[in-house]
Amino acid sequence: MLTLYYCPGACSTASHIAIEETGTSYQAFLVALAKGEQKSETYLAINPRGRVPALKLDDGSVITENTAILAYLARRFAAKNLLPTDIGEEARCIATMAWFSNTVHPSFTHINRPERFADDTNTHPAIRETGRKNFWTNLQEIDRLLVGRPWLQGSQFTVCDAYAMVFCGWGHRIQLPMRELANYAGWKDRMIERPAVRRVLEREDSALLQVTA
Repeated sequence: MLTLYYCPGACSTASHIAIEETGTSYQAFLVALAKGEQKSETYLAINPRGRVPALKLDDGSVITENTAILAYLARRFAAKNLLPTDIGEEARCIATMAWFSNTVHPSFTHINRPERFADDTNTHPAIRETGRKNFWTNLQEIDRLLVGRPWLQGSQFTVCDAYAMVFCGWGHRIQLPMRELANYAGWKDRMIERPAVRRVLEREDSALLQVTA
């Protein structure tokens, strides 16, 4: 059986949604980041980088990083159509997830983890402010990607959508004006209507379930 290591509200929500969408049986193992459990010897044996998500496969091997986990789940459970079947569209979906991982996520990290980018605490306010501006710019781009389409890849729900839910939650968490992003807001409502997404948000006690705008 697959085992997903996650933390509520972290970027692992993307993989949590994706594995729930597959309909497969799996174990969900909560790693409490706030308590430092990701630094324990037990978890470092799973993921030496001390991050979530991590996915333990049936043979005991482990996949880390959202982009890889999402692609793996989509391909393993191909009947669920979580990736486009056209090779070009599949590549564009993976490219979007890579952008999420290497640009959108780090812009948020500058806001809540400035110490990762500078030892001098005097620079931290500027790092946070720059991160906030960049993160908002990235959310606006996600909003534009949704113009005239129900899902990020068009008419088909994909693992890209599972990943984008992470940033929607983070935007609300730091009280950005998310209601200004009308396409993203409408997409969020469609996401919450999906049974698998709602189950994950309920399990993670997500504040998105209380967001009305």
